[in-house]
Amino acid sequence: MEHIRINDKIRLERVKASMAPVIFQTIDRDREYLKEWLPFVNFTEKVSDTEMFIESISSPENVRDEIFSIWYNEEFAGLVGFKDTDWTNKKTEIGYWLAQAMQGKGIISACVQKLLSYAFQKLKLNRVQIKVAEGNQKSEAIPQKLNFTFEGIERAGELHGKDYLNLKIFSRLAADSV
Repeated sequence: MEHIRINDKIRLERVKASMAPVIFQTIDRDREYLKEWLPFVNFTEKVSDTEMFIESISSPENVRDEIFSIWYNEEFAGLVGFKDTDWTNKKTEIGYWLAQAMQGKGIISACVQKLLSYAFQKLKLNRVQIKVAEGNQKSEAIPQKLNFTFEGIERAGELHGKDYLNLKIFSRLAADSV
């Protein structure tokens, strides 16, 4: 799947190398905003860092990640996609981030809803989870709005600078969508 139309304003496009400059520019412009919850921001210092990330998820050996750029009114808005997909157990995780100026437009909710349908109907997965750092209320609102089940806390689940953050785990099962 290369493109997904979400609605008349939002489309997803599989991340490709030519997008590295616009992705990096957005990260760099919104660095202070994004780094509060996204550990990778501190390691993304130049376009080549973004190019290396795209190369790592685009390699033929990578069957665990499928990442999409988000375009809102044809302007780059952020990234969303499947990560750490476990094909044997038919489960995946959805991760996302959005540029500061794109907040509050319902973009991520719409994208995650579409990817849920894709995961259950097309990929025939059984479980989709979202992990959210404790305290990240904007991000936590997404699985809550989309009727994910809160499962618990992954203690010290993500290294962020010198500290570990606890992660709240939310899930939806294929059976939940029936």
